[in-house]
Amino acid sequence: MHWNRFFIAICSLVIALSTAALGQQAEAPSSRAQGNPTSDPVRLLVDRLDLERYKATIKGLTQFGDRQQGTDRNRAAVDWIDAQLKSFGCTNTERIKYTYTPPPAQAPQGRGGPPSPVIASGEIRTGSGGSRYRGITRPTGPNNNPEAQPDLTLRELNSQATAPGPREEVYCTKIGATRPDEMYLIGAHMDGRGWGEAANDNGSGTALVMELARVFSSPDVQTERSIRFALWNNEETGLGGARAYVEQRVALQGQEDPPGSGWYPEPKWLGMIQHDMMLWDHGMPRTDGTLSPEQRPEADVNIEFQSTAKLADQAMKLAFLFRDANEKYATDYPAAVGHHMTATDSTPFMDLVPAISLRENERGMHTGAGWNPHWHQPTDRYSAFSDKDFRLGLNAAQTTLAAIAQLTGATLKK
Repeated sequence: MHWNRFFIAICSLVIALSTAALGQQAEAPSSRAQGNPTSDPVRLLVDRLDLERYKATIKGLTQFGDRQQGTDRNRAAVDWIDAQLKSFGCTNTERIKYTYTPPPAQAPQGRGGPPSPVIASGEIRTGSGGSRYRGITRPTGPNNNPEAQPDLTLRELNSQATAPGPREEVYCTKIGATRPDEMYLIGAHMDGRGWGEAANDNGSGTALVMELARVFSSPDVQTERSIRFALWNNEETGLGGARAYVEQRVALQGQEDPPGSGWYPEPKWLGMIQHDMMLWDHGMPRTDGTLSPEQRPEADVNIEFQSTAKLADQAMKLAFLFRDANEKYATDYPAAVGHHMTATDSTPFMDLVPAISLRENERGMHTGAGWNPHWHQPTDRYSAFSDKDFRLGLNAAQTTLAAIAQLTGATLKK
């Protein structure tokens, strides 16, 4: 992550001393996590996550192909997510509705015309600091060519072109028992592109959020604060779904409606946690441009905040709290914190609430430098990933579940 080790040590010390400054945590969560693991509600909740269930949810999403926004397959996927959340017990599902109109000069995304040029993409900061490509890079770019998908059935499934117009996205809420007026947002985008199945980008993040909704919606789980599980649309066109949510809901925070009812349609935002591409950490490309077929031994869950955000300090503390939750509760892969969060649905929130993003690689340096050969490609299919890959996503789910359970004061009813 290119941070001076001494600086990281100081940051960790500051965070340890100032956890209470977040003003958002359940009282004394760490005290519940000590002693006998079987009496720790956080541990018991994390143990309810299951690799096969996580894989099955990703597999279910792939039945809709790449789920490109503005298509029937995208709308069918939204309906399926809605139904799954209800079946998990998160029955108060709602939808954000908005209209997407691309800029006039932009042709319909991903259909017609020649394939996109093969280029390296992602954000590069020039100068003496910041995020930039290191070592070997692999040219990459979104696939817009249907002929690149050899599976004729999948090619046909993805053949309908996107069209401007109405859009919908689903969310549901775990209502807090004692502080229903305060809320953490857990998000992932459900749309994809590239003529594949969008299994990793972003079936892996969508399934993670849905699995957390399943666990927290169990009838014996109680939280002090509320948790909202949101599956954004239109991420691939510039974070459109997340931006629509912010525009429509930011002014409603903390308002009781009707007064005296104890019902808060939009509780006050305490933190926003995004999940985007969770499975592939195989390392940098080799000198010939190929990549290792195996998850690298050094694979980790990247937790990013944006150092230029107005609430960067609070976001940094939140990121390190998630890292600490990973150290205690994740089973296989560690977590690392980085200070450069870019091109993800937490961006519209980052100046309004502490916002972080969990992912497989550093977005600005690794993904854009070609570390994932399936990114926006026909090969982003369920069959392209191994159990080691899926387990990286499961560990991200363990990390978020553990952190949010502590922050919201989760307990199990007797």
